[in-house]
Amino acid sequence: MFQDKKPSKTDLKQLGEFGLIETLTKNFEIKKPSTIKGIGDDAAVLDYNQKHTLASTDLLVEGIHFDLAYFPLKHLGYKAAIVNFSDIYAMNGMATQLLVSLAVSNRFPVEALEEIYAGIQLACHIYDVDLVGGDTTSSRSGLILNPTALGSVLKGQEVYRSGAQPNDLIVVTGDLGAAYLGLLILQRENEVFKVNPQHQPDLSPYTYVVERQLKPEARKDIPPLLRELDVHPTAMIDISDGLSSEILHITKQSDVGAQIYAEKIPIAPQTVLAAEEFNISELTAALNGGEDYELLFTISQKDYEKIQYRPEFAVIGHITQDKGAYLITQDNEKIALKAQGWNALKK
Repeated sequence: MFQDKKPSKTDLKQLGEFGLIETLTKNFEIKKPSTIKGIGDDAAVLDYNQKHTLASTDLLVEGIHFDLAYFPLKHLGYKAAIVNFSDIYAMNGMATQLLVSLAVSNRFPVEALEEIYAGIQLACHIYDVDLVGGDTTSSRSGLILNPTALGSVLKGQEVYRSGAQPNDLIVVTGDLGAAYLGLLILQRENEVFKVNPQHQPDLSPYTYVVERQLKPEARKDIPPLLRELDVHPTAMIDISDGLSSEILHITKQSDVGAQIYAEKIPIAPQTVLAAEEFNISELTAALNGGEDYELLFTISQKDYEKIQYRPEFAVIGHITQDKGAYLITQDNEKIALKAQGWNALKK
């Protein structure tokens, strides 16, 4: 994970809006052929030729989506970009450009924002994305980040949530539940710190789950891999709000049902150990935790042989004609799935 330096403090008023934008974005390079004009005009100019344009935006609000007591600024910038790239990959496309708008209170110096943009820049570098615009304004309620990712997909290759068919297989990438356990660990250590400010937490036993929370990675590798394998998903979504919620999104929009099997859901050993420490079920974390940013998709059964030996994928269930989405336990108990994952509008 990143190591934050101790910044000096430059008041935002010294630079003004346009000076701040220039300071934060001066080190970003334009690399994509589709970027005709980036930052510096009234709008970015993009050219995608025979491809469909994809656009997705996520709002991250201090105190709702992140807590700066334990979320380093550089990690925050990186994650803000990643969660938007993930939505583009969930459409079977590739992210190409990013716009970032932020509202910030006067408690943040310029150097703090430079840390955020250093994280954004690293994400853009790793995922081969151009920063092409955004906006800045003041805030009376802390920090608000609003990135917007743009991307493209060849016409006819886009994948929606609404295409799942009865008997399709349900597939996930990676492993699930780790990000939620990472959040629980960070929250626990923050509470200890409030009581004892001299406490220095040792997070080394929890490196994997904490990194899955603070520095998640989007599955850029999956759309090109699926094309290489000649597999076209019938429906796809990224796992940001928990596996249960995402299954229900697909079944609702596809007008189908689903059954998934508890023993088939991929969960990392580190997640199991952390769950035991908190006396919760690792399965609960996988179903309802969210923020894993893996991909959930459905495929025709005829494509099973193409993916069955790929370590990136796990088949966890199938689509049914009958409505309703269910978890089948190891005891063969049938439990209705509920959308118990992240909901920013809950009280």
